[in-house]
Amino acid sequence: MTAKSNPDKTAPETPANPFAQLQEAGFGNFAAMGTAWMEAMSDIGAEAMSFVAERLKEDVKTQHEMLHCKDMDQLQHIQAEFVQKAIDQYQEETGKLVEMSTQAFQPPKSED
Repeated sequence: MTAKSNPDKTAPETPANPFAQLQEAGFGNFAAMGTAWMEAMSDIGAEAMSFVAERLKEDVKTQHEMLHCKDMDQLQHIQAEFVQKAIDQYQEETGKLVEMSTQAFQPPKSED
C-alpha cells in the first residue's frame, strides 16, 4: 500500500493547524486563555449545578406542600406559585449564565 500525497496544500496537515487558522482569523492566542478560561468554565459549571440543586429543593418543598393541602383551591395556588417562581428563577439564572459566558469569552487583557 502506498502513501497518498496531499495535492491540496491548504488542507490541515497537523492537528494543531486548525488552531493556528483560528488564531490568524482573529481569535487570538489560545494558550493565553488557558487558566483563566478553565476557571471561568468551572465557575459556569458550578453556577449551573448550584441552580439545579436549588430547583430540586423547590421541587421537594412544593411536593410536600401539595401532599398536605386540604382542597383544590389551595393546590392550584401552590402550583401557580411554583410555576411563577420557576419562571422567575430560570430567567434570572439565564441572565447570570449569559453574563458569565460573555466574560469567559472576552479576549484576555494584555498586561502592559
